[in-house]
Amino acid sequence: MRLVFAETLRSLREEKGYSQQQLAEKIYIDRTTVSKWEAGVRLPDIKMITRIAKALDMDVNTFLDAAQESEESPNIILVDDEKILLSGGIPILESVFPGAVITGFLKPSDALAFAKTNPVSLAFLDIEMGRLSGLELCRELLGINPRTNVIFLTGYRDYALDAWDTGAKGFLLKPLTAESVRAQLSRIKLKIPLGGETA
Repeated sequence: MRLVFAETLRSLREEKGYSQQQLAEKIYIDRTTVSKWEAGVRLPDIKMITRIAKALDMDVNTFLDAAQESEESPNIILVDDEKILLSGGIPILESVFPGAVITGFLKPSDALAFAKTNPVSLAFLDIEMGRLSGLELCRELLGINPRTNVIFLTGYRDYALDAWDTGAKGFLLKPLTAESVRAQLSRIKLKIPLGGETA
């Protein structure tokens, strides 16, 4: 049940003096959709969350935080243009975050398309990926959802300074290990049950 988001939406809607029907009309949807959100049956996507925040004259992060807490299985993505690193990294992330949905992408464009319809809690990004670098991908992801935590992966220490200018939370040298992932967790805002030892 998506109760944190449901209670947040209902409380703020009532505080503003809107009925479910009035809110639905402001964001051009059917009242039953608002009812399902407030019952915890469904969660809106990020684009719709932005519209809700604007309609209620609230900071969008209020709703994004509530949606992230409401996700029963938070989304974590790994983006790397080398298949061998992707296939090796996903099992490591699954061992550290057994309660999350881990999705790998070879193409940054596919990761962006996914992020537009699925709230991404944590993103591990390779830096060198052809036309769209991990640094640019980070900025795009944070533009979609400012609450996404980004950790860069690279084989080169020289990128460290550039990486910090993007709003990322961490920086890991390849190869990815469970220990190196856990060492980064103190820097990020993430409510996901961990597997094995926690940092």
